[in-house]
Amino acid sequence: MIDLHYFPSPNTWKISIMLEECALPYQVKIVDIMQNDQFAPEFLAISPNNRVPAIVDHDAPEGSRSVFESGAILLYLAEKTGLFLAADGPERTQAMEWLFWQVSALGPMAGQAHHFR
Repeated sequence: MIDLHYFPSPNTWKISIMLEECALPYQVKIVDIMQNDQFAPEFLAISPNNRVPAIVDHDAPEGSRSVFESGAILLYLAEKTGLFLAADGPERTQAMEWLFWQVSALGPMAGQAHHFR
């Protein structure tokens, strides 16, 4: 089972969509950023940058594993399931290029446009 630490946002939506597409069992754990839940010590242990999304994979081979940042979570889930990411070669490189472009360019600019409009 995976815990998805969540508050409604485009970044958390990406992770919930990936979990659904990978057919992984998960439960949503609300982090109410309007109430500053992201600064709670329990959440900071999972996401030291105090942001959602974050996951805890209780079925990782070494035991529970936490992952924060949407791009890292998407990569982790793709590698865990073998879905949506080639194991190697040009297809993997191209998928990584688009992932990093989305998290570093499109996502932040869209977020700023939404905020300032």
